[in-house]
Amino acid sequence: MNIQIFGKPKCFDTKKAERYFKERRIKFQAIDLKKYGISRGELQSVLRSVKLPDLIDPKHPDAKLLEYLAYDQDKVEKLLEDPTLLRTPIVRNGKQATVGYQPEVWKTWA
Repeated sequence: MNIQIFGKPKCFDTKKAERYFKERRIKFQAIDLKKYGISRGELQSVLRSVKLPDLIDPKHPDAKLLEYLAYDQDKVEKLLEDPTLLRTPIVRNGKQATVGYQPEVWKTWA
């Protein structure tokens, strides 16, 4: 398994996801979205497993603005510009991905 956890430093669910993998002694790479963001290729890979509306953090102050963008590609561009708009954690395992704390899905990856 090649686990990547994209998260924000103060996100409770990100910390829970990291703890989930640590407790099972599964190595993972933690990526701080605020510091490093997410690349276009990584985001496209996540979008193959997760629907775009599920990726948007509804608690973010600018989340409502994305609803007014007509095209999904414009929304993706905005997410690349401001990765804090992404809901976290985003957990990737190769071509598979989840958003939020989803241990029931991660169990099936082992």
